[in-house]
Amino acid sequence: MIQETRTPSLLQAFIPILFLVGLLALNVAVYSDDASYGPNQIALILAAGIATIISVRLGFKWSTVLAGIVKSISSAMPALLILLIIGSLSGTWLISGIVPAMIYYGLEVLNPTIFLFAACIVSAVVSIATGSSWTTAATIGIALIGIGNALGISEAVTAGAVISGAYFGDKMSPLSDTTNLAPAMAGTDLFTHIKYMAYTTVPSIVITLVIFFIWGFTLDASSSVESVSVVQDAIASKFNITPWLFLVPLAVVVMIIKKVPAIPALLGGALLGGVFALIFQPDIVREIVGDGGVGIEGDGGILSWFFDADMVKSIKLGLKKFADPYQGVLTSIFTEVSVQTGNETVDKLLTSKGMNGMLNTVWLILCAMIFGGVMEVTGMLKRMAQAIISYANSTGSLVASTAATCVVFNVTASDQYIAIVVPGRMFASTYRERGLAPENLSRTLEDSGTVTSVLIPWNTCGAYQSGVLGVGTFAYLPYCFFNIISPFMTILFAYLNIKIRKLGKVQEQDVIETV
Repeated sequence: MIQETRTPSLLQAFIPILFLVGLLALNVAVYSDDASYGPNQIALILAAGIATIISVRLGFKWSTVLAGIVKSISSAMPALLILLIIGSLSGTWLISGIVPAMIYYGLEVLNPTIFLFAACIVSAVVSIATGSSWTTAATIGIALIGIGNALGISEAVTAGAVISGAYFGDKMSPLSDTTNLAPAMAGTDLFTHIKYMAYTTVPSIVITLVIFFIWGFTLDASSSVESVSVVQDAIASKFNITPWLFLVPLAVVVMIIKKVPAIPALLGGALLGGVFALIFQPDIVREIVGDGGVGIEGDGGILSWFFDADMVKSIKLGLKKFADPYQGVLTSIFTEVSVQTGNETVDKLLTSKGMNGMLNTVWLILCAMIFGGVMEVTGMLKRMAQAIISYANSTGSLVASTAATCVVFNVTASDQYIAIVVPGRMFASTYRERGLAPENLSRTLEDSGTVTSVLIPWNTCGAYQSGVLGVGTFAYLPYCFFNIISPFMTILFAYLNIKIRKLGKVQEQDVIETV
């Protein structure tokens, strides 16, 4: 029996979106920065329920809706696996000293004469290393605000430099959740997305750095940077900092260049991080284990049935030499670890949540894909997209419409994830039908969705950065040059037809299967 369904009207298509936006706004008002840690997931599920009710009235069967949900979740599975592996990588790269070494050497470029320029670079380095603009702002960002104050530089200007660098690193780091989310929504892979995004992102950050470089020479920045030395000394007091640690990220880069798939490449990087932790930071590994390792004292349990006390102690000592390093590395992979230096700012930076830290993002993506699956299989996303793209007759106008949609969702939905997920699902089929490769879409999502979230005071990102840095959103907004330039850069590339990749037949089939 053929299922008879009706095409949703524009109002019917927008009802779930309006319901979702209302709930998200309520969540931000009630839960503030914690809105993305449960409330927004529930909002997505409830909005999916509203969409399902409408779909039933349009003649869709539950089995059809469920199939759409399953297909939508399946398309995000590679990204979910990568997120879990990235969690493990962040843990082993922390305890091995790789991330601390990146921060340590990154601070070397912090010259008082070119403070704003250097602050942007340092923030970018730290954000690439950690994959988080939030972590960068809460650690190095706070330190840079303090240094800027000592140099007599406006907090708003320093915040603009920090946020510009942090969001560049957040976009370009394979450790970032949004950098994984955008290609998953568009239907491309992580490293293709990063490579293609560099075409617009690098010019944007170069323009930003030139502005800060020139600006810096108009400032009196003759004071010392003792705060930087304090951070470096704190890191050096706990870690064996050596350039040899960079062999691990170099190995990952080589694997990427050799076109090794993302999952095995990142998993290899995580495992190599664990090996380097045992070689270069054995004290850190022992510190993580603490008193929870294999104990030498005690009656020996079942071992005492077969061996005398001295032999039992020898066996347990041998087991401890193997088990404690194993436990230390494994703990950094799956759960939170923190290295204590005695410096509160540095201690916040030297923390990783492992795979466990990615579970909330995985939860959010699953809920978003449930909502997107219902909206897509019932034709609601297509109906909304048709209304928007009816005015987009060229590639440039299509990209501009996508960018504008992302910004609108950042303003209305108050969440950067929603500003990536919903437009990503709305426009994916349109880009494909126009013969455009999915990396065009994923790049636009990041160039407009990720970076503009921090410019909205009631967006979770804007509220967080303002609270952490102690600077009002509208105060630092004019100086976030990278965040302002990025959307216009991606639109400019589209209108000038620069690096607009077309969809080949083989590639088109791969995208259809992915999406």
